[in-house]
Amino acid sequence: MHIGNYIGLVHESEKDLAEAFEKVSKHHAAEPDVYQMCQKLSSWSANHVLNLQPFIKRYSEDKSKEPDNLKRSLFSQPRSGSLALVRDLHDLWLLANEVQLCWVVLLQAARSLRDKELELACEQFDAQTQKQLEWLMTRIKQAAPQALVVAE
Repeated sequence: MHIGNYIGLVHESEKDLAEAFEKVSKHHAAEPDVYQMCQKLSSWSANHVLNLQPFIKRYSEDKSKEPDNLKRSLFSQPRSGSLALVRDLHDLWLLANEVQLCWVVLLQAARSLRDKELELACEQFDAQTQKQLEWLMTRIKQAAPQALVVAE
């Protein structure tokens, strides 16, 4: 059984997403709503990490470097300038999509295993990840015109 692979992927990906939301919240604290929302969305991912523990015990976890590699390549250095917020939100969106795909794959495994507890967790965490993605897309749409069209 390979479910431990995806438990490991989602565990590390959620940790990385929580850390990335924290980093962006602090780096763009002057932007309206970014600090508070990124802090809130970070707490959701941190909560997912905590609530994965029973499933790690049940199915084990294969540690993977892939999520950390993705985070390092996306957030390699602090950005500045008018595009910084858009690029950082874009990178958060990419990380959140990685997380969401992991939840979708795990949900299918939970259904196959008839593990109702894991199925419910995957559905709940996927729904919150979808809300993270929706906020990110809305904020990107709001920030993009200013960053791309208005001269510095």
